Amino acid sequence: MEIKGKNAIVTGAARGIGRGIALKLAQAGANVALVDLGDPADPALTYNLAAQAELARTVAEVKSLGVKAAPILADVTRFDDCKRMAREAADALGGVDILVNNAGIIAIGMVADFSEAQWDRVMAVNAKGPFLCAKACLPYLARAGGGAIVNIASIAGKTGRAGAAAYCASKFAVVAFTQALAEELGPSNIRVNAVCPGYLRTAMWTEVLNKAAGAWGDGAGDNLEKISRHGTFLRREQTPEDIGEAVVYLAGAGNVTGVALNVAGGAEVH
Repeated sequence: MEIKGKNAIVTGAARGIGRGIALKLAQAGANVALVDLGDPADPALTYNLAAQAELARTVAEVKSLGVKAAPILADVTRFDDCKRMAREAADALGGVDILVNNAGIIAIGMVADFSEAQWDRVMAVNAKGPFLCAKACLPYLARAGGGAIVNIASIAGKTGRAGAAAYCASKFAVVAFTQALAEELGPSNIRVNAVCPGYLRTAMWTEVLNKAAGAWGDGAGDNLEKISRHGTFLRREQTPEDIGEAVVYLAGAGNVTGVALNVAGGAEVH
């Protein structure tokens, strides 16, 4: 599928991986609806989510690349919000051809100490969110005669790790959902794939994982640099731009569906 001139929705688009995806899609000529919650505070989390000002800056960056860009505030855990998101994106851009389910959160802790509220919140955003967004966008993708859904999973959805059970479980769910939905939607010419990022310097890492990386690093300093150097074949961390390039490929690869593509420098090869 030719990306240029197509209309894409990216959730969790204000910063980090979502920003990288939105910019790469725009560089490829796609119009982009950038979706984010716009509320930094979440009582189940130990770090702040993106603010509306960050979303506005990313929208301006996308527009500067010569494509249409529309900001949309929505909670991906609420179906009414997801339906409004799809409708507003279609109205602003002229349709929906690509959906990128990127919105995600993390909470860490050993299962014995992990709260039910934290578990429910992680699963709601990371696993239920892609389901609701896909469900809301399906009528628009069908109207376009087909299209692409790309779910952002994680290498944590391939191999579980102690202290991150909820996050890992949610990302395993995303991979399974991707496979099942790909089979369901194949006859409608809608391809469904996933990207599994590795080690990235985003808020999830700097604000959460690096502070608790004693199990993987030495518990001090820049654990991302240490883990990337010793835990990947390519000896380097990944970037939001790397993930964006993979999304652009999967959005346009006309005969690829049902895959969960690792973008992890060799940290995960299964």
